[in-house]
Amino acid sequence: MISLAIPDFGTWEGKIFVGILGFSWATYMWEEYLAYRQRRVYREKVEPPEELKGIMERVTYDKARAYGLDKSNFSLIEGAFNQVLSTGIMVCGGFPALWTASGRLAQWFGFAPDSEIPQTVTFVCLGSLINTFISLPWSTYFTFKVEQKHGFNKQTPGFFLKDKLKKFIVSQMISAPVVSGLVYIIRVGGDYFFLYLWGFTMIVVMFFMTVYPDYIAPLFDKYEPLPEGDLKTKIEELAAQIEFPLTKLYVVEGSKRSAHSNAYFYGFFKNKRIVLYDTLLEEYTPLNENEETKESVKEDKNGKKTGCNTSEVLAVLGHELGHWKLNHVLKFIIISQVNLFLVFSVFGSLYKYSPLYRTFGFYQNQPAFIGLIIVMQFVFAPYNEIPVQTGLGSRTGHMYP
Repeated sequence: MISLAIPDFGTWEGKIFVGILGFSWATYMWEEYLAYRQRRVYREKVEPPEELKGIMERVTYDKARAYGLDKSNFSLIEGAFNQVLSTGIMVCGGFPALWTASGRLAQWFGFAPDSEIPQTVTFVCLGSLINTFISLPWSTYFTFKVEQKHGFNKQTPGFFLKDKLKKFIVSQMISAPVVSGLVYIIRVGGDYFFLYLWGFTMIVVMFFMTVYPDYIAPLFDKYEPLPEGDLKTKIEELAAQIEFPLTKLYVVEGSKRSAHSNAYFYGFFKNKRIVLYDTLLEEYTPLNENEETKESVKEDKNGKKTGCNTSEVLAVLGHELGHWKLNHVLKFIIISQVNLFLVFSVFGSLYKYSPLYRTFGFYQNQPAFIGLIIVMQFVFAPYNEIPVQTGLGSRTGHMYP
């Protein structure tokens, strides 16, 4: 029998529970209403709008509309499942149950019962493992049914599972020291621990922004320098025109996963690099294919070449480089750090507030990392919705179907 962990509604923790759960469902219903309106547009707008006539071919429009509708239908079912699941976790005391199991597993590995850091690391690892297994059927269906139906998926089942496993291992190797550092700072940092927490997080973010492209991303994808030619020359001319400090041009093996295209830049100060997906380029053989299979890969089932020509690639890069020219990246970093400081400041005021922990079933102890999750994910939920609903939220990249 499952025992419910709903607090007494007459207490502070009961009121907090109702507020958190109520806002979660209100947000979900609002977002589903917006998604419903978008699905209706996908279904009803069979003819291309006047603005696209003469710009987008009818077959391209039809494919984009069908793909958008299938994605929306999939998100409808997955979103409902996730909302019910998250509600069940709160109602049934999933967080304290996982915390208890993590403590027992940490003790089994030889750690003391009161060792919070090993228990927290185990908690994060177990949570990630459970989440991976729960989301696996959804990601599998989306990849091999929705994406496959529209010609985007290029993965084999073996590669798909291997990639998932590799990502899980790497993410745990990264999260373990970071989580340990967070808990240690909270416990020994004193009254102003939130300042040290903010500084530590800023250093970690900058560190991984620096090392990720050169040391972590190549674990998953193959990067090669863009060959000499007209495209490389035109990109270098474009970069010079706006004084973009370009040092290297790469092509990444995106075709082994998907037919979607992407382009981005990275690097600090005067050391900028541009990365193009091989699927973006019309006259480029995917890195995971050889010349004999070039035509079959770079043409769709109607015999039309896929990818972008030189002028189209430059247009895509012009958009991305516009972010740099207008200092969007720097502004985003500053805004995200200010938001992080705000979150940590509030957490510094609330992390000893017992009703907040009892709301989620923690009556005997108040784990530091649990408190941080509660503040970031639930207390700040209304605040976090502001950039999403106003369209001010940031995007880390742009995908081109």
